[in-house]
Amino acid sequence: MERNDVKRLPVISDGKLVGIIARSDLLRALTRMQRPSAPSTADAQIQLAVEAELAKQISSKNGFIRCRVRNGVAELAGTIFDERERLAAKVAAENVPGVTAISDHLTWIDPYYGVALPPPVGEEDRV
Repeated sequence: MERNDVKRLPVISDGKLVGIIARSDLLRALTRMQRPSAPSTADAQIQLAVEAELAKQISSKNGFIRCRVRNGVAELAGTIFDERERLAAKVAAENVPGVTAISDHLTWIDPYYGVALPPPVGEEDRV
């Protein structure tokens, strides 16, 4: 595609056009297929320390906040019912030695209305 300057290709099923695929679609799919590297022992130790710190927090005792550490970046995921839980989880994670950044993927759910709001869009918080 690159060599012949082809940017998009038709997708045909049973002789009918069903869609168009772009180079960016193919590249996105290829990057998802790459296997993630196994966490290092340092990352595993950091992850255990963050999980222990989160277990001390009242908000994480419900088990809805999870953490995964890759290359020193603590990725917080799950659901929270109060925005103060987000801040508490981030503070707990950033106080663990070895954490270089925090990636917030926590979804806030309003307990009264059941409305779910995704995490704020932005870059990782550097520690």
